[in-house]
Amino acid sequence: MTTVKGRQGYKRGYPVALLVGFKDDHAVLWQVFSHVAKLCLTLKLSEKRTDKKALYNFHESMVDALRPLLNEGVRSIVITAPTKTTYAADFLDHVRKHHAYLIQPERPDGATFAELVGSADQPHEVMELTKTTEFCKLVTETTSQEADQVLNALEKHLGSSDSVVLFSLIEIEDTIYNRKRPSDFRTEYLMLTDKYLVDNENKNRLHRLLQISRNRSVKTRIVNAKTPAGKRISQFGGIIFFALPNR
Repeated sequence: MTTVKGRQGYKRGYPVALLVGFKDDHAVLWQVFSHVAKLCLTLKLSEKRTDKKALYNFHESMVDALRPLLNEGVRSIVITAPTKTTYAADFLDHVRKHHAYLIQPERPDGATFAELVGSADQPHEVMELTKTTEFCKLVTETTSQEADQVLNALEKHLGSSDSVVLFSLIEIEDTIYNRKRPSDFRTEYLMLTDKYLVDNENKNRLHRLLQISRNRSVKTRIVNAKTPAGKRISQFGGIIFFALPNR
């Protein structure tokens, strides 16, 4: 993986996870893609960690920074901190106490958190961290968990008259590109396996679909084809669009 900072035109690939690196007096937030990691922001802690109000505001600022990124569709969040510290645990405890919905992956606005010992402060550290077996395993597990949640909802609505389920790329494109307004559906998911993306002869077509889907608030997921969720999606041809209409 190559780590870059906002370089235009660089091939990023598809979103994989959000990565938060905590240090004693600051935290760094990254968007991890299949080819690069993009620096989003650095948050400073205004006072010492013993200052409860300052620490509370610090954690709240990180939650505020995560929200718009979660709305783009990525729901896997890896929290890192140096060994022998409680920085990651302190943040997760804050989330559990004040934003409990975030740790409920079955909710549309929920996410799956994972904790990892390490540093995600500098680009070279992020590059090394995201290459580790442990990081890749965590991302695969968290992505699979959230994909399972979506597929469980899909199974309940297969054949239902109040939902839309599409397996054809052409039909999916037609639905996403040509719908009359962004609010046609209450919840929408576009899911495809990493194998489908890699094997497709027209990758630009798929990347365009993924980008426009995110722009139109469709929750996109790239799922490992070897996971249970990936195998189920593969049974549908490798790609699926699932939507529940507004009532």
